Amino acid sequence: MELKTPEQLVAMRRAGLVVAQTHVALREAAAPGVTTGELDVLAREVLARHGATSSFLGYDGGYDDPPFPAVTCISVNEEIVHGIPGDRVLAAGDLVSVNFGAIVDGWHGDGAITFGVGELSPADARLSDVTREAMWAGIGAAHLRGRVGDISHAVERRIREEPLTYGIVRDFTGHGIGSAMHQPPDVPNYGRPGRGTRIVEGLALAIEPMVTLGSEEGLTLDDDWTVVTADGSRAAHWEHTMTVTSAGLWILTALDGGEAELTARGLPYGPLAD
Repeated sequence: MELKTPEQLVAMRRAGLVVAQTHVALREAAAPGVTTGELDVLAREVLARHGATSSFLGYDGGYDDPPFPAVTCISVNEEIVHGIPGDRVLAAGDLVSVNFGAIVDGWHGDGAITFGVGELSPADARLSDVTREAMWAGIGAAHLRGRVGDISHAVERRIREEPLTYGIVRDFTGHGIGSAMHQPPDVPNYGRPGRGTRIVEGLALAIEPMVTLGSEEGLTLDDDWTVVTADGSRAAHWEHTMTVTSAGLWILTALDGGEAELTARGLPYGPLAD
């Protein structure tokens, strides 16, 4: 398990800011008639402006999968994750998840947001809100000397609080992150508190619930990447890269380091920079 020095976490923060700025740019550009491929081109332009490279482009998922061909994963409606950008034209009411990773000076940042193209249906809007709330619940459960299971339990508990039964995707988890995009430990979106890896200074984690309006089961399409819900229900995906410092929580992929959200939730904000 890779533990980062304060200086290395500050370097990860630079990558995280590229992720955050890319999310803003793509959310603003998404509109009816825009293709997912055009959004990927925009993300490449943001990377170039910041002298960053992509965590995703050419990524080898193993199992004889082809290398990932884009810098973004853009998943629309029933697509859970790993959607390949291309000629899909966005339409009003689409539910869009953008997963994006950037590398600066060898350090990774990884994050995902979900948003609507125009106005979402109430059910889709609530799905995205619950997924986002679950991510923040997981972040808020992280503390020094706690365990990864505390995060997992908090994510699941927040989703289960809802009167509607949502599907919590189990095939994909959060993860450690640093000099590689995916590192130990895994961070499932379900589980029991007090179990798993101890949370210590220098550990960076990507917290990323994926939630559906129906079954948690997914199917991988013939492109060997795009995962869709088995029952055709819609899905949402939110993710932040974060760390726990001696002073509190620091969200490396939030523009403000997470200060506004953490303060509003009564949680300690503990940046090493900013």
